[in-house]
Amino acid sequence: MYRTVNDFLAEWSQSADGTKAVLNALEDDKLDQSIVEGHNSLGWLGWHLVNSPVFFMSLVGIDLKSAYDPDNVPTKASEILEAYEVISKSVVEKVKEELSDEAFVNEVADFGGPAPKGSILRMLVSHQIHHRGQMTVLLRQAGLQVPGVMGPTKEEQQ
Repeated sequence: MYRTVNDFLAEWSQSADGTKAVLNALEDDKLDQSIVEGHNSLGWLGWHLVNSPVFFMSLVGIDLKSAYDPDNVPTKASEILEAYEVISKSVVEKVKEELSDEAFVNEVADFGGPAPKGSILRMLVSHQIHHRGQMTVLLRQAGLQVPGVMGPTKEEQQ
């Protein structure tokens, strides 16, 4: 759980940079790559990472405006990356504007019961990391370069 604005912003920035690296590795012709047919594709996962901050921020009482339709996954990888850059920057701006250190311990309704705002924001970062991990597997499966987000990849070590 985060207890201060700066703690959240520092980790969000680091995590968002990793997500941007993964999204930057996407290619248009590989956006349909999934582990098996019918499962989440690279494109869907990337677009989900663009849109999920809206939900998590709403839980902490922040109306994060988004022009992106969650049900309309772009066919261009660059559009997913650009949208993520916009939304991740908006997260930073809104947290700076609307939350104080004291607010991080305030409990709000959550889908699992009451939770401190700092805990919900931790779930936002964990959620992003979870899906980013799924995407790195799919990148490799698709034959694309996997960026070293939490350390060098096998390819980067060679």
